[in-house]
Amino acid sequence: MKSNMGILDRLVRVGLVAVVAVLFFTGQLSTAAAVVLGILSLVFLVTSVVGVCPLYLLLGLSTRRRAAR
Repeated sequence: MKSNMGILDRLVRVGLVAVVAVLFFTGQLSTAAAVVLGILSLVFLVTSVVGVCPLYLLLGLSTRRRAAR
């Protein structure tokens, strides 16, 4: 599968995962919010590592810079 995520997009997602982790480990999230944000963070982390966002594929979007020809 071709990558459709740029480096800035990937870094922002990993940053959001870090924020959710800090909020969780400091006890700032309720149980329901922790579950929902935990699942969303897991998705963000996986898509950042792989470099492919399924939603971007469905919408035909890409934040990846095009290669110079």
